[in-house]
Amino acid sequence: MKIAVMGAGAVGCYYGGMLARAGHAVTLIGRPTHVEAVRQNGLFMDTQSFQARVPMAASTDASPVQDAEVVLFCVKSTDTASAAAEIAPHLRDDAVIVSLQNGVDNIDRLQAVLRQEICPAVVYVASEMAGPGHVKHHGRGELVIGRTASSRELAALFSGADVPVQVSDNVAGALWEKLILNCAYNALSAIAQLPYGRLVQGEGVEAVMRDVVQECLSVARAGGVAVPGDVWESVQRIARTMPTQSSSTAQDLARGKHTEIDHLNGFIVRAGEARGIATPVNRVLHALVKLLEDRPLSTARSDR
Repeated sequence: MKIAVMGAGAVGCYYGGMLARAGHAVTLIGRPTHVEAVRQNGLFMDTQSFQARVPMAASTDASPVQDAEVVLFCVKSTDTASAAAEIAPHLRDDAVIVSLQNGVDNIDRLQAVLRQEICPAVVYVASEMAGPGHVKHHGRGELVIGRTASSRELAALFSGADVPVQVSDNVAGALWEKLILNCAYNALSAIAQLPYGRLVQGEGVEAVMRDVVQECLSVARAGGVAVPGDVWESVQRIARTMPTQSSSTAQDLARGKHTEIDHLNGFIVRAGEARGIATPVNRVLHALVKLLEDRPLSTARSDR
C-alpha cells in the first residue's frame, strides 16, 4: 500500500517506519535535515525490540500525498489547518486520512478543509526524535481508531505491521481520555524537564495530577462526553509503562519550539470557561508553559 506521513516527527516516524518494515511504500514528509538523513541512510528505528535502518522515501513538500491511499496526519495540533490546506490540492479523492494527533478537536478542523474520509486515532506510544533520521522508541505503541468506513482495513494494515490496534465506537471518549493523560503529564514534565517515572516521585505531584484529572472530567461531563474506564488508573499506568519518556511538550521546550499546550491544558481552560467550570490547576500549568515558551533557548538550556 502507498502511504504518506504528513509530519515526520516522533509519532509519524514510528508508525511510518513500522509500516515500511512490513513492506508498504511509505513516504515521510518533514524538515530538510531529517529528510536528507532518511534519503541517504533510511530511517534508523531504535526500538525496545529491534534496531534497524528502514529504507523509505522522504520529501520536504506535500506533493507525494498525490499517490497515497492512506495519509498519516501527524503534525502538531497548532499546524492542523495549515498542513491540511497544504495537502488538500494533492490528495486522491479516495484517500483516507488518519489523524494521529493530540487534542480532541482536530477532526472537526480537518473536515473543515478536506473532503476525504478522516479517521480519528488515539496514540499511545513513547517515542522521540534522537537526531535526524533517528527515532527512539521508549515503550508501548498501540492505537485506538474510530469506527469508519475504512476502519476494518486500517486495523488490518496496522496489525500486519505489528502495531496493536483497537476499533472503538466511542473514539470521542477515547480522545478525551488521552487528552486528560496529556493534561496530567505534559506541562509538569515540561516545567520540570523530567521523564514520567521520575516526575511522579516528586513531592506533591500526585495531588496536582489528581486535581488536573478532576477538572478535566468535570469539563468532559458538562460537554456530554463519556470518558471510558478508570482515568486515574490510566494516568498511573503511563508512569509504569513509559518511565523514561518525557512529554512532547518537554521535548519542544528543550528545543526552543512552541508547544501544543493551547490544545491541551489551554483547551480545558477555554472549554471550562464556556461551560462555567473553574479549572485553576489547568490554568496555572498552561500559563507556566506559555511563559517558558517565550524564554530564549539559551536561557532554557542554562537553567538545566
